[in-house]
Amino acid sequence: MGLPSLLSVLTCLLAVVLPGAVPPNIVAEGVPAVTPALTTELTPYLNLGGAGFRGWHATRREALVTTRVGDASHLHLMAAPLAKRVALTGGVEPVKSGRMQPGGTLLLYAADRGGDENYQLHLKDLADPQAKPARLTDGKSRNLSACWSPDGRRIAYATNRRNGKDNDIVVVEARPPYAERVVHAGTSSGWSPVEWSPDGARLLLRQSLGQTETRLWTMDVATTTKSQVTSRTDRHYYAAAAFAEGGKTVVALADFGADFLTPVRIDLSTGETRRLDGAPEWDGEELAVSEDGTRLVVAFNVEGFSELRCWDLATGRPLPAPRLKAGVLSGLQFRPGSHEVGFSLNSEDSASDAWSADLDSGLTTRWTDRTTKPKVAIPSPTPEVVRVPSFDGLSIPALVYHPDAKKFPGRRPVLMIFHGGPEGQSRPGYRGSFHFYLNELGVALVYPNVRGSTGYGRRYLALDDGLKREDAIKDVAAVLDWVAKSDRLDASRVAAYGGSYGGFMSLACLVNYPERFRCGVDNVGIANFATFLRDTSDYRRGARRLEYGDERKPEVKAFLDRISPANHAGRIRDPLLIVQGRNDPRVPYTEAERMRDAVKAQGGTVWYVLAKDEGHGFVKKSNADYQFAATILFLRTHLLD
Repeated sequence: MGLPSLLSVLTCLLAVVLPGAVPPNIVAEGVPAVTPALTTELTPYLNLGGAGFRGWHATRREALVTTRVGDASHLHLMAAPLAKRVALTGGVEPVKSGRMQPGGTLLLYAADRGGDENYQLHLKDLADPQAKPARLTDGKSRNLSACWSPDGRRIAYATNRRNGKDNDIVVVEARPPYAERVVHAGTSSGWSPVEWSPDGARLLLRQSLGQTETRLWTMDVATTTKSQVTSRTDRHYYAAAAFAEGGKTVVALADFGADFLTPVRIDLSTGETRRLDGAPEWDGEELAVSEDGTRLVVAFNVEGFSELRCWDLATGRPLPAPRLKAGVLSGLQFRPGSHEVGFSLNSEDSASDAWSADLDSGLTTRWTDRTTKPKVAIPSPTPEVVRVPSFDGLSIPALVYHPDAKKFPGRRPVLMIFHGGPEGQSRPGYRGSFHFYLNELGVALVYPNVRGSTGYGRRYLALDDGLKREDAIKDVAAVLDWVAKSDRLDASRVAAYGGSYGGFMSLACLVNYPERFRCGVDNVGIANFATFLRDTSDYRRGARRLEYGDERKPEVKAFLDRISPANHAGRIRDPLLIVQGRNDPRVPYTEAERMRDAVKAQGGTVWYVLAKDEGHGFVKKSNADYQFAATILFLRTHLLD
């Protein structure tokens, strides 16, 4: 083979594996080719993914973590902090969570197919590495919230296999023939098991009635008799819960007598509920109870940063809490038989890593270190936290990341990024590949937490519900006014970017403020509320109607039609990039098609990226890398021209 031919072959091979090449399951319309030069430019920013803490070994101080293997994330076991990771799962589909069998060798984990979120439960015996995992579920339905009994012999989980809509609670034996029984037939998708009581006789159940009300129940597993733990007369929202003090009490995070989610203790014999935090000023968002039932640790969301607080449950007395590196925490879980708690931590200068903290000594331990992964240093600026008065005087928080002023002097273009949910929040932390915008393009990042965001109290959360949806869009105008007054930002070059509900916000910006945006990116966003509610998965529809309104009511449908971007495609004069997963169970791909076709019919410019093996957001690395490259091309063409 001659040299020219050899070079041709190598070029073809590189096109398959290099970041930015069109993956085989991607359909791209209107997107220019990703050049080798762009691929080289992006490569340092495409391996910034972190690791996640997922749990503990049943009997040893070993951590269960997730890191990427090839194209997808998988479970690994670490024998010691910063030790070599041993892979436990593999394959093309990511595995994002797992739990070890108490006192045993079985690993319980869940995986879906192509992002469809129909999670199947699997058991793998780590004592027999050659044995194939056993699938516990039917391969079709959605199965969630699996938890081990204390003796490791049974598993409780929620499933919608009966009708695809309502969640039943099932208890299954952990050994063949995996005998099971339905212990509760649900009447909605809101039912899920939380955990078993320490003696294994009862289950703690959560019943979600939307974003404003949840109920907690205990169930006698033998008789299936249920008893409501929470008030039968007062409506409260319980975000997390656990048995404590040997099963005599339940602790939970609830809006009990406060605007914020605060830890409460519920006496199961008397029903008495009391707050542990005297005057809450921020939301508690995660909790964990030690195996001996004496220690409670809660992660609070303090202006976006995570802060640990601890209590002695026997006395109700606050205890000193370990100080964490500034960042965002998730996945709290006590190590069996200890007062050491593990978690993931995403900090400003590092992607997510697995950490632990000993409540008795106050010492923290880093189990993974993803900062060693990049071959070049990636600058990571600290965000400016601003508050902007909206049309009605409400203070709207926003995070602002500025590029290096020496490298990029003058007023800089802006990428305004909207979180999903809408019950979500943009929080300070590592921005991963988005640092490319700051460091290489000189684009400032602005993250508004418009009304309806979490983290600022229950009243703030409800301010965009139902017929108040447009008020969140009006908040954007206030943030744009603030941008216009800044001496570091260029109000004539602003792009909108959002995923899921944030995708709707991005589209709404182009509809309502076409003269104030250059272009927009819609990632798995809602285009038409009425069709979205009609076509979303059956198990989600009820909860979404509580949030957005019931489109079957004429007055509600009229309102939803009025605010739906697809119905006003003629007002979109700015170029649009649409990104969508074909298997999305939350926002059906038909929403993306509907928006694409409506804008193109009006003569608008649309770039379209569809992944046939993804769901609600791209999780496979090759797909995500291509999406990122396409977005860079789009912004260079339409924002930085």
